[in-house]
Amino acid sequence: MFNFIFTVYSKAILILATMNKFHKETLKLRLLKLAMLKSTGAPAELALRFEISERSVKRIVREIREEGTEIRYSKLRRSYVTDKDYQ
Repeated sequence: MFNFIFTVYSKAILILATMNKFHKETLKLRLLKLAMLKSTGAPAELALRFEISERSVKRIVREIREEGTEIRYSKLRRSYVTDKDYQ
């Protein structure tokens, strides 16, 4: 009985981890699309839109940068942008 419960529990954790990774990748794509349109809003606004914490938004932006995409926050636009020449 214990082995069955442990197996079910292990599979449930694996499914949740996969869903979380899928959710994170979806958020990355959404953030990139908004950044290309220069309409993400401030990190706090983006966090409200995505229903995550502001810290999570910044973590996702850091991961996008680590993957090689140039993304930065423009104070003038109050948005993340992907255009490196944009101010």
